[in-house]
Amino acid sequence: MAANGGAGRTGAAARVRITRPDKALFEDGFAKRDLADYYAAVAPVILRQLANRPVTRIRFPDGVGGTRFFEKNTPRYAPEWLRRLPLTANPGSDKPAKTVVYPFIDDLDGLMWMANQAAIELHTPQWRTGPRGGIHRPDRLVIDLDPGEGAGLAECAAAAHLIRARLAEEGFETTPVTSGGKGLHLYAPLPGRATGRSVHAFVGRIARELAAAHPGELVAQVGKEHRVGRVFLDWSQNHPARSTATPYTLRGKGASPTAAAPREWEELEPGIRQLGPAEVLARLGADGDLLERAGL
Repeated sequence: MAANGGAGRTGAAARVRITRPDKALFEDGFAKRDLADYYAAVAPVILRQLANRPVTRIRFPDGVGGTRFFEKNTPRYAPEWLRRLPLTANPGSDKPAKTVVYPFIDDLDGLMWMANQAAIELHTPQWRTGPRGGIHRPDRLVIDLDPGEGAGLAECAAAAHLIRARLAEEGFETTPVTSGGKGLHLYAPLPGRATGRSVHAFVGRIARELAAAHPGELVAQVGKEHRVGRVFLDWSQNHPARSTATPYTLRGKGASPTAAAPREWEELEPGIRQLGPAEVLARLGADGDLLERAGL
């Protein structure tokens, strides 16, 4: 991607200077400047996904070949203007409550600050917070299709069509998002009346039903040994304590960056592949935000 940061500042962010902009984060030479450029370009759509959702980051300070780590808490050195909020880290859980001071990404400056921290991946829950910090009921459901050994994205695509048909029977219209990893995510908007626990239980029931009906292709049981040659239907990310790779986030999964990319159903056929950042931006320019069209 073309860099436009000059002496380390990228895009229109006024409060953030990208330090060490030429530092390579991926083996193909994709650098921190390119990371910031991508997030600046995709800001209008990813900020809509991030709005009022606490953000868990996966940071790669030495690039994808080095140590990576999950970060939930807002670092003490974060700028004062970065919004943060103490929240229960495991809402809806039977475990003892734990408070985490999560950051929120409200604007381009927030995106640029995260990019400067080499936070390649941005993960969010299926719920948002209110203006005073209360946790709202989930506004979307998600199923993570994870291929086991011997299966791949093509098998996930075939499974997605089965799930789409089953959820349509329940009145849900789903939208696929290739995850930028091995599989894909299916999202459906929720009216906001269901609790996180009830959504988690509902999606789990659907996943188990589908796995029972298609035992050669699908599995809903945890454990890699059960997934060989099949697609694991992971419903756990509907639990209020869990998060999912935010649509449009980049992923640190290989030698080159990939992105969690919304797709048309017609694309979910053999030969489908994960998309890179330049492809995502080109599609946005041509087709607009598929998630906004789906009410997500």
